Amino acid sequence: MTNGPIASTLDAGQQRIAGEALQGTVVDLIDLSLVAKQAHWNVVGRNFLSVHPSLDELVTTAREFTDAAAERATAIGVSPDGRAATVAADAGTTGFGAGWTSDTDVVNAIVENLAAVIARLRARVEATEKADAVTQDLLIGITAKLEQLHWMWQALAA
Repeated sequence: MTNGPIASTLDAGQQRIAGEALQGTVVDLIDLSLVAKQAHWNVVGRNFLSVHPSLDELVTTAREFTDAAAERATAIGVSPDGRAATVAADAGTTGFGAGWTSDTDVVNAIVENLAAVIARLRARVEATEKADAVTQDLLIGITAKLEQLHWMWQALAA
């Protein structure tokens, strides 16, 4: 992790902890964006007109946060890995099925996927508390926004 062209301002232990937290966040957010895009393309039902654009908002948010986490990893000398095989092997989302999916099922799936990602983010926030406050701050911001979206998606299900 430390034998690259980018020198870290963190010591090796801090870099490892922050790097693992950021890498986990990168793969979770990439998969969350893919889940939301799959849902976006396949949602049907009475609430299509509200669910469809909300899925695009989630995709945009997840992609922006993916980039922020990957760039933070790079800044501390950790090479981020967003390859498809890595995402498939390591992401902690709950996934999304193939084919047309009712708006109700889409909403429930998004709520479940957001909850899974948030739980992992909260563990990373705790893990980075002493290792790297800057990484922790980034993870807190991502968690806060995803929790806001989690609330809004739950409201759609109510």
